[in-house]
Amino acid sequence: MSSKLVQTVSYEELYNVVCGASSTNPTIVTESSLRLKAMLEMSGTFDALSIIATQKQVPLAVRQQSIIQFKNNALSHWRSRKLLSDKQRVDIRGRWLTLLDESDDIISKCNEIIVAKTARQDYPLNWPGLIGHLVDSINVHLDAWLSQNSKPSSTLILRRSFELLNGILKEFATIKMPAGIKVLGTIIDENYLVLQQHYTRLTAALQTSLVPGSLGLERTAECMFLAHIAFKCLVKMVVWLFNKLGSQNHSVLENWCKDFFQNSTVQIQNLYELRMKLIVAMTSQKLDSIQTRSLDYLTRHVRLFGKLFRRLQQLSPSRFVALPLCSDLIFYYWSKVIQSANGPPALITDSPDAIFPIQFIVQAMVLFKDSLSQWTPVRKDGTANDAALSKDFVEDAVRVIVTRFLPLSPKDLDSWMADPEEWVNTEEHGNEQWEYELRPCAERVLITLSNQYKDVVAPLLLATFGQVVGQETPDLESVIQKEALYCAVGRCATRLKSVIPFDDWLEKTLVVESQDPDPNYPIIKRRIAWDLGRWVSEDCTSPSRNPRIWEVLVFLLRDRGTGTDTVVHLTAAVALRDCIDANSFDADIFAPHLPSVISELVRLASEADMLETKRRITDCLNTVIERVGKHIVPFVEIITTPIPQLWNAAGTDYIFKTSILVTVTKVIDSSKEHSASLGGLVVPLVRESFSDEGRMHLDEDGLVLWLSSLRNGITIESVNGAAALYDLFPIAVVLLGTNLDLLGKILSVVEAYFILDGTKILQGHALSLFQAFDTAMKQATTINVKGMITALNLLVLVTPAQLWAEPMHISGLFPSIITAIKDDKDTVLLLTEYVILAARMALSDAAIFLQLMSAASGALNVPETELWEGLLNQWWNRFDNMSEPQYRKLAAMGIANLVATGRPEVLDRLSSEIFNLWLDVFGEIKEAHVGYQGDNDGMNTPLSPGSPSPLVLYWHNAEEAWAPLLSDAEGTLEFDRRKTIYGRDPVTKTKLTPFVANSLQTAQNVYPGGPQAFEVAWLKKADPTVLKQLQEELASNR
Repeated sequence: MSSKLVQTVSYEELYNVVCGASSTNPTIVTESSLRLKAMLEMSGTFDALSIIATQKQVPLAVRQQSIIQFKNNALSHWRSRKLLSDKQRVDIRGRWLTLLDESDDIISKCNEIIVAKTARQDYPLNWPGLIGHLVDSINVHLDAWLSQNSKPSSTLILRRSFELLNGILKEFATIKMPAGIKVLGTIIDENYLVLQQHYTRLTAALQTSLVPGSLGLERTAECMFLAHIAFKCLVKMVVWLFNKLGSQNHSVLENWCKDFFQNSTVQIQNLYELRMKLIVAMTSQKLDSIQTRSLDYLTRHVRLFGKLFRRLQQLSPSRFVALPLCSDLIFYYWSKVIQSANGPPALITDSPDAIFPIQFIVQAMVLFKDSLSQWTPVRKDGTANDAALSKDFVEDAVRVIVTRFLPLSPKDLDSWMADPEEWVNTEEHGNEQWEYELRPCAERVLITLSNQYKDVVAPLLLATFGQVVGQETPDLESVIQKEALYCAVGRCATRLKSVIPFDDWLEKTLVVESQDPDPNYPIIKRRIAWDLGRWVSEDCTSPSRNPRIWEVLVFLLRDRGTGTDTVVHLTAAVALRDCIDANSFDADIFAPHLPSVISELVRLASEADMLETKRRITDCLNTVIERVGKHIVPFVEIITTPIPQLWNAAGTDYIFKTSILVTVTKVIDSSKEHSASLGGLVVPLVRESFSDEGRMHLDEDGLVLWLSSLRNGITIESVNGAAALYDLFPIAVVLLGTNLDLLGKILSVVEAYFILDGTKILQGHALSLFQAFDTAMKQATTINVKGMITALNLLVLVTPAQLWAEPMHISGLFPSIITAIKDDKDTVLLLTEYVILAARMALSDAAIFLQLMSAASGALNVPETELWEGLLNQWWNRFDNMSEPQYRKLAAMGIANLVATGRPEVLDRLSSEIFNLWLDVFGEIKEAHVGYQGDNDGMNTPLSPGSPSPLVLYWHNAEEAWAPLLSDAEGTLEFDRRKTIYGRDPVTKTKLTPFVANSLQTAQNVYPGGPQAFEVAWLKKADPTVLKQLQEELASNR
């Protein structure tokens, strides 16, 4: 064996190539990038890149390019002996530590990632001094900085050392293996006190620096940053320890964590109050760049405390609330929420110099929300909780949320008017990102309060609802307040459904408000649609009980008059989807509204500008189609007509194209045989799904559409001149032979073609089809090979042997199958399936099967006798592995057909293996021709006069036998087609005893010398007892 020779890189060439890759000339960049990609496979390249990146005299752009290339490529090959030597790895590690005085942030950040990732692999075994070097650097340069004797370069080294240590701690915190966990535990144990001491010294220095007069000093900004990065290191240690200490006993570190938490609860309160005073004192000043930077660091630092508390809460809520001063901490955070609500709205902004930054208030709400369970009035064990919040506290909290945080802000309304589609999309994302958005977070706090204090919240909201619902809304402010209350009613629907008279509210208020032309009323109408969707999806009401819900939603969807807008239409569409997807949905009650809903959703999708909006509307349409079933048939053309235009407009937005494929699939699933005319749409969509550009994104959904079209179709030929599903079969053949990842689904498609018109498929594509089978069966997994054998079994069942025999031989498929049987190297499962297939082929046409065996002998250059020997050995050996009676009977019938040919190798086993096989099957099954007619469902009905006597299989349970063969086709036309095929299978339609008797008689008749010679040659060899038993079975005609 020879390995590929690895070339050694030329430093000069690499340097020139990196310079070219850093050029501003696109042509040079392209050429250099291609060469650089090739050079990354050379030995020494990564070493040379580290040299270039760490040389300060090299142009900055070249250094940046070098370190970026190293970060992106070297880390995944760090252990490669071909690309790096041990000495080079030592040199590279040393070079990265020379960048502690690096002034460029891009290089420094890349270095931080490289050092952290490398340390994960090499520390402490191959890089033992790393942590000690960084901690020593921090110690020395921090002492110098605090003594105010440091130079700018010393401060930079201090900063970079902290950043590297923080990056290493972050990387090691993700390690799950015991060795890595032990290493991080040692790092923390050796350094946590040192780092805490450093942070304490820095915060002490901050106390004198965080005053208006000092905020503009560079030293203040430095101090704030250093304190922040030191605290980040401590936070990573504490979070990791808190998580690990839950399962380990380490009293020293556990006590330190508790002390750290307790100190942090006190510190955040002092720090935030100091920050508020500082900002208030500087309100009238215009901040310079240093002051802005200092405030930004301070705000980040305050937010880091919140992240620490939130992470501890997430790791273990029960242990979190037990930490010292935890309740005081939560109540302090909530007091800031109340304080911010009582001030002007301008105090709450997403700005570093805001008195109440939005992210801080959101953190406060989240901490409060997830701590409420400790103050619930009744504990889980049913006892009263003495620590429960007072009624006044809860009521005040609810009022603040509903009146201050739920109402839409001027910024919300401006965004609504500027871009309605984007506003709706943002609102939908808010449901997913509620931990980071103010209003969605406030809604979740309200939900939690209503769940924990339902006896307080429900009466309060009901009283407020009674006061507001009937009031006039003469101005925008009153509209906004009513919308906020409606939001609260929707969010707390499950707690309010028993107290709010929904039907009265709908009839007397919502119906009227939904039709109000007031220009401010889109705000109310949008919330009405949302409320209806919420109440129905939460099973608090049902359109089946109150159809007026459909009337309101459909009106909001289609109204184009004054007092409505795009936001209302889109929200109504989503609300309709939620209602239709509810458990209580009744398609018959909804049916009268279907024409309007379909036409309006199609219209909305066509009018939408944003592809995300189109996707959302398409999802709504898909739900409607799926849930209404055959009610959709009259509207198929309305739905499908604009699809080509939407598809072309989507361009490379494959997520939207996926939605379109799903839409067409849903239409076909619902309309079934009525979808036959959609070939002109389906065929090009499937083609594009498997084009070079589309297959990476659309192949799975394209397969689902393709399979649905086949399973619910009635023909593979053209309908009304449209493109035919038959035209797609060459793609299926290519996929069968090449796409192993989707082979299971591809086989379902191929089987669907066999079932619809296997004859036409073989007439046009037999050779290429069997070549694809042969290729795939040599590469696929066992389960997929089994699926392919099953598909071939089906094909043999539904098509004449004259169509499949010759191409099966020419393609090499049959020789491959008989070789697999003879060699006996496959699993028992596959060998059993191969024998079942051979039995099916022999039962279909024994004469042609003999021709195939003879031709295979020539093709394989193996004596025919040897092939028969291998086949018959497996036939007998694998018979006991056939657990299903229908397959055991198939094996008996197949071998009987071969006996009838008089083939010597078969007859040689007649008196032993074959007789025993037949007797086994005779003893297992009971069959009879009786005066009843079997239906497809297995039920028996009396025969009509003069009809032939059918076969009743007492051994055969139709449902159990068909289950694995019907696959997942239930609910499609293919399900019935499969039942019909297997119902006509000779195995279920032909009685075994006369079949075997006829085969024996045929064998005797064709044997030279006739029956007497046959008896002497073959039957006399049998055990007399076995022969007598067989003759009795055949004579009884059981």
